[in-house]
Amino acid sequence: MKLVIVAVGGLLLYSLAHAQKPKPDTDKLLDKLTFTKDKASMPYRLLKPDGYVKDGKDRYPLVVFLHGTIGRGTDNMKQLRSGVEEFAKDATRKKHPCFLAVPQCPPDKMWFNVGPNDVKGNVPLPKSPTEPAATVLDLIESLSNDYPIDQGRIYLTGLSMGGYGTWDLISRRPELFAAAIPVCGGGDPAQAEKLAKLSIWAFHGDADPLVPVERLRDMIAAIKKAGGEPKYTEYKGVGHDAWTSTYKNGEVLDWLFEQKKGK
Repeated sequence: MKLVIVAVGGLLLYSLAHAQKPKPDTDKLLDKLTFTKDKASMPYRLLKPDGYVKDGKDRYPLVVFLHGTIGRGTDNMKQLRSGVEEFAKDATRKKHPCFLAVPQCPPDKMWFNVGPNDVKGNVPLPKSPTEPAATVLDLIESLSNDYPIDQGRIYLTGLSMGGYGTWDLISRRPELFAAAIPVCGGGDPAQAEKLAKLSIWAFHGDADPLVPVERLRDMIAAIKKAGGEPKYTEYKGVGHDAWTSTYKNGEVLDWLFEQKKGK
């Protein structure tokens, strides 16, 4: 497996050549769909709750999973790795039945806008989201209209590029989400006041060579200063792979599904 590091607008990103393909069971469980609105089109995968019955009375949480740079493309497949499989496991589906949406960002775009900032600095929130990020918000609205989604239990998580995307979207629409799990990604500390009431559990490796751990530390410190109580786990000696330990941790998933708006 080969690690490839690239710089985009002053920000270091990564990709893995010949990366492991998603597990067949994960691919089989998630419906292969395409969301379109106006001129925007985005492939995405959808996992339905275990025991889901159309026109039933039960309402379910919705988890939106934003992949990293490696997942970009048009094949509606690359995004099914690095944590998605943990949500698709039989034990997880039985314990935490939910809708899981995994959109795929186009190969030439990102979940967040990158400015000419220093790699060790923070990322100011641009006035408007990127087209893919805006489409994700439209997708959430569409799924909420088409399926029995519990509006008090919409969750957002993402890693690396998706971690940045998670901070971006919760900063724009904090009222939409009940909880967020950003992994090895930074945001804009100036948005902390808007995030103070949102349930957040963030993760980062202190030896990350691509996304400096200071970015997440700054976000957590700013939110606490604004009166929030975010959870933060920093993995000692871990590089740019804070997600493996995070999504495999059953306590993290238990925490996520316990969160409700207004709780």
